[in-house]
Amino acid sequence: MNYDYLIVGAGLFGAVFAYEAVKRGKKCLVIDKRDHVAGNVYCEQIEEINVHKYGAHIFHTSDKEIWNYVNQFAEFNNYINSPIAVYKDELYNLPFNMNTFSKMWNIRTPQEAKEIIAGQIAKLNIKNPQNLEEQALSLAGKDIYEKLIKGYTEKQWGKACRELPAFIIKRLPFRFTYNNNYFNDHFQGIPIGGYTKIVEKLLDGSTVLTGTNYFQFREEHQDIATKTVFTGMIDEYFAYRLGVLEHRSVRFETEILDYENYQGNAVVNYTEFEVPYTRIIEHKHFEFGKQTKTVVSREYSSEWKVGMEPYYPINDEKNTKLYEKYRELADKEKKVIFGGRLGQYRYYDMDQVIKEALKAVNSEFGV
Repeated sequence: MNYDYLIVGAGLFGAVFAYEAVKRGKKCLVIDKRDHVAGNVYCEQIEEINVHKYGAHIFHTSDKEIWNYVNQFAEFNNYINSPIAVYKDELYNLPFNMNTFSKMWNIRTPQEAKEIIAGQIAKLNIKNPQNLEEQALSLAGKDIYEKLIKGYTEKQWGKACRELPAFIIKRLPFRFTYNNNYFNDHFQGIPIGGYTKIVEKLLDGSTVLTGTNYFQFREEHQDIATKTVFTGMIDEYFAYRLGVLEHRSVRFETEILDYENYQGNAVVNYTEFEVPYTRIIEHKHFEFGKQTKTVVSREYSSEWKVGMEPYYPINDEKNTKLYEKYRELADKEKKVIFGGRLGQYRYYDMDQVIKEALKAVNSEFGV
């Protein structure tokens, strides 16, 4: 045994575990199938702009302990996520707030907005929503649903809203103030210099191999470590023997433009179904960039198949039951720790990934 831990995946979960293990005098080997560390939070510098290669990542949390933890490794700016929604030739603020309602209905007061929404819901008279469309209409009324929910949701899931289960939209956040801050969390920002630098600091002291496929590596180095921390897909670890856990994937089209400022905002959602992409990210705005050029990424939600990059777990009843069966198999693997979005089949935010990694550390080493 050359190492105490073989850590599969150099994303946030694996990197935090490695950092804490090394602090405790353990030897860690971290491998990743990609040619870089940092997983989906990887930032690639293009035209001196930190490009979020795998989609926009805004760090936000209400957990002061996690905020203090991540601030050991980077200084965060004061970026506030305030996305814009485009429907045909109309622009709206997100999340749904008084700026949204004022633009949509030419009104000014919260009471006016509440009355319009309540009136539209009452006219629909949906008592027991049977699908996502009925659920959204019963929560938001016709105007908001048709302009800001329907097309975006159908692109995101690749199905008509009438074919999607109602539980996907359990609630819709309405904010009857003129506040465009997407998150309610107390702490929010973007690490100055990008996320990759955070992960590199976390991995300092570990041996790191990128471009390395775990399943091939395992065959050739069966006894390289005492224990394994696995952050890949839990069903792939078990060779899909019980079936495949479903995901949605995302395709990105990134280009450099000869504009100083292309869209005036970091995140612009396109809610009309006829526009094929879900949103455009202009990366420089995450760090208030003044570069003479800009880099934008269009995001296309896509069907996922085995071999593609998984992004969003489909946590419906069928997949949840299947995951629980894999979880039972995982519990029997006494020398393997499963973690992260893929290892635990959960859509975690970054702060939740870090929290789960620290929980795994405490379980392994004690507080």
